[in-house]
Amino acid sequence: RLKSYQDTYAEAMAKYGLQRGIDGSKARHKSTQQYYNETKKLADSLKAEVVDLQRQKETAQEELRRTKKEIQTEKLKGAATTAAANIAESVGSLFGSNKVKTLERENTALRREVATHGEAIEALQDRIQTMQADHSRQMAEVQQKHRREIADKEAKHKQEISFLKTVIARAAAWFPYFREMLRIENLCRLVGFSDGQTATLVKGKPLEYAGELYSEEHGRKFKTEKAGIQVVKDPTDGTKLVLAIDRKPIAEWFKEQFDKLRQSIHRPIQPQKKGRGMKL
Repeated sequence: RLKSYQDTYAEAMAKYGLQRGIDGSKARHKSTQQYYNETKKLADSLKAEVVDLQRQKETAQEELRRTKKEIQTEKLKGAATTAAANIAESVGSLFGSNKVKTLERENTALRREVATHGEAIEALQDRIQTMQADHSRQMAEVQQKHRREIADKEAKHKQEISFLKTVIARAAAWFPYFREMLRIENLCRLVGFSDGQTATLVKGKPLEYAGELYSEEHGRKFKTEKAGIQVVKDPTDGTKLVLAIDRKPIAEWFKEQFDKLRQSIHRPIQPQKKGRGMKL
């Protein structure tokens, strides 16, 4: 069922560019969260480089302003003034050099790349939200369908139970001993008779049995070597049936067997005769 969900989900998501993975493949793909984290780290790194280049440019500009200011003061004379002018000229030429221009181009390219990654991240977030919304909608539809199926099965089950109750009620009305036969059938299985033996007894046929019979009242089994067993009418109530063993109701037969067992346990033990040459 999970595999079917994956197939139907892939079909529904195909319009968004989502492809179904290879069935049974052992491959592991990057998660959306992992891709998002790696893209964010790259963007942060590019931003840091841009900030560093901007800082270098501001430092050079500050050095140029400071040098020009010193040139204008009266403290610098002669060679000092010339030296300061040279420094200023050098700094000025630095900003006009290919190296600075290259850095500016790289800075611009980095800014564009950061902007591109930002757009990609926003597009990815929009796609994730769309997929989550579609997934939630489809899961809700599946759950609703599952609830409908359960409700239909429960309704059908109730109808079947109602029909069976009606059939049992009619059978009980048509056959007075129907309910008694069901009770006797359960009793036969509880006592320990097989399905075939139970069927024979429920049909009213006699059964010759040798083996163990279980008494739920006494919580134990009683053994019989050979007994005649048959379902007969209850002598005290003609509307009921009784399972008889050797023409005795099974409850009485179990009671007799239990009394015999109890008497054998409490029977006094006869003293043994002393053997010759034996000392006590």
